Amino acid sequence: MIYAVASGKGGTGKTTVSSSLAALWDAPAALVDLDVEEPNLHLFLNPDLTSVEKAWIEVPEADEDKCTRCRACADLCQFKAITVMADTLLVFPEMCHGCGGCLAVCPEGALFPGRRELGEICKGTAGRHRFIMGRLRVGEAMSPPLMRQIRELFPALAKDGDILIDAPPGVSCPAINAVADADCIVLVTEPTPFGFHDFKLAWEAFTPLGKPMGAVINRADLGNSQVTDFCRDNNIPVWAEIPYSRDIAQAYSRGEIIATRLKGLEPVFTALRDRMRAAARKEVTHA
Repeated sequence: MIYAVASGKGGTGKTTVSSSLAALWDAPAALVDLDVEEPNLHLFLNPDLTSVEKAWIEVPEADEDKCTRCRACADLCQFKAITVMADTLLVFPEMCHGCGGCLAVCPEGALFPGRRELGEICKGTAGRHRFIMGRLRVGEAMSPPLMRQIRELFPALAKDGDILIDAPPGVSCPAINAVADADCIVLVTEPTPFGFHDFKLAWEAFTPLGKPMGAVINRADLGNSQVTDFCRDNNIPVWAEIPYSRDIAQAYSRGEIIATRLKGLEPVFTALRDRMRAAARKEVTHA
């Protein structure tokens, strides 16, 4: 099964939850940090990285001597990565999404495949689990192509056990890419006005995917009851509540896993783990 830990906004405690689940996952698993713009799961799990590979995306390069300025490539490209201005063929590789359409439609063979560096894919182990992390190149604007290359590893990883994804925050393309393969989505939020607002956006964005979802409310005794009221009204199960605690904040700041470091939190995360598994199996998951 594939489980994704997501959130509508940054700072809700998504990696806190992911690292605690990873520490208490009692079956073989691959721990995947898909927050490639700012990965930080490794700061808590301290994995032993055995390989770091460059990731590339295919982009077009042009042979202007063959180009007849027919504009077939420019008319096809929805991202304006290639265009013809007057008699000049212009290619903007940083805007290319790597679909290869322009290469296929060029009638003169004036375009040929080149490549642009996206970032790195890091692999290793964290305890008894496998660990994979994407890290976007500094200055690179697009994270989904790198995320897709990591997701291509999922079929092989799933043969050996579960996959636990630490997803990027938000509801834009990176977040949708991160949860697309999941059998179950955990939405981490906090009972603050910003937390509630972005939790609703995440629920609205992920609901059309038709995947089981449950909420984890971090700093649960802070703020008001808007999140719990919304969950009740929309039949969203609350799978766990994490208290607002100075000890938790201090442990997090030191890169410690709160489920194993602080007394009383291990049962919270083992119960969360079990509810996630039940949801992925389409069982009743209400707390």
